Parts: sequence; structure tokens; C-alpha cells
Amino acid sequence: MPRDELATSFEVLVVDDEPAARELIVEYFNSLGFRVTGAQDGRAAIATLQRSTGRFGLVVTDLNLPGADGFAVLQAARQSNQHCYVVIVTGYASLDSAIHAVRVGAYDYLTKPFSLGQLDVILARLRDRIGVEREKQQLLRRQAGADRRPPPPGNGGPSVEDRVSAIEGAIGRIEALLQARAS
Repeated sequence: MPRDELATSFEVLVVDDEPAARELIVEYFNSLGFRVTGAQDGRAAIATLQRSTGRFGLVVTDLNLPGADGFAVLQAARQSNQHCYVVIVTGYASLDSAIHAVRVGAYDYLTKPFSLGQLDVILARLRDRIGVEREKQQLLRRQAGADRRPPPPGNGGPSVEDRVSAIEGAIGRIEALLQARAS
């Protein structure tokens, strides 16, 4: 998936109570062609997400925010759009918060200060992941379409068990590709 296609596929919400940090990240995404919204605290971010009708596909949020923390923002993002990717950013990193972030569904976890190059890496991984997900959906649609076709005359066609086994094998191969690309 080309970079510009990723930029047009969803909007980004940047949440940080430090205006300079928020504006830098907003400008970074703007320069890549993304539509970006900034929020100065957790409450504003949650309100924005609740009104968003699921348009945000990526949320970059500070962990320690006034009003509501980054975990509450993550939860609101996932309620708004179950496919939303959330990156937690913190200046107070700990192993416990990193583990908790991943367990509750964060896509990634960055420690401040971080370089914009780290966001480039996250976007590249997102691009790959979304591309593989699209391929997986296309494969499943093709296989579902093939299953709806009547068997050739004089041949009973593959059994249900054979078709399920083929689909499970394809899904396994796709999941292996996802894991390999994520590494």
C-alpha cells in the first residue's frame, strides 16, 4: 500500500497536553497528507472520538493526561472504531505500563522523547498490516464465492470438511505472513 493511500484511508487523532509536542506530531502527519485532529487532554479526546462516527483509524495519545488518561482514550478509540490503531506515548515509561498497554489493545508504545523516524516505522508496519488484512479479506471473499458455485456435473465437489480445511490452511498462511511482516 503506497504511503499516500494510507494517508487517505483514515484520519489521525493526536492527544497530548504539551502544546509543542502535540503540534509537532500534528504537523508531521499533516506533512504526510493525513487529515489530523489534535486534542489537549483526555476528556477532549474522548468527546472527539465519541462524535467521530469511527473516522479515526490511528490515535497517538500521551499516557498521562489531565481529564482522562491514555488508557481511557484507547478504550474510547476502540469503542468508536474497533479497527483503530492506538499508539501510547509516555515520558514515564515502565514495563508494567507497556505490558498493560499491549494487553488492552495498544498497537505500539513509544517513550518520550522519540524521533519522528519512529513514527515512520509505525506507519510502515501499519501499511504492511493493512495490506495483508486486505489480502486476507480478498482471499476469504474469493473462497466464499468459490464455495457458492455449484459443483461440476457428475462430481459431488469437495466435501464441507475439505473446504473448511482449505480455508483454515489459507488463514493459517495469512496469519503466518502477518506475523512475519510484523517482526
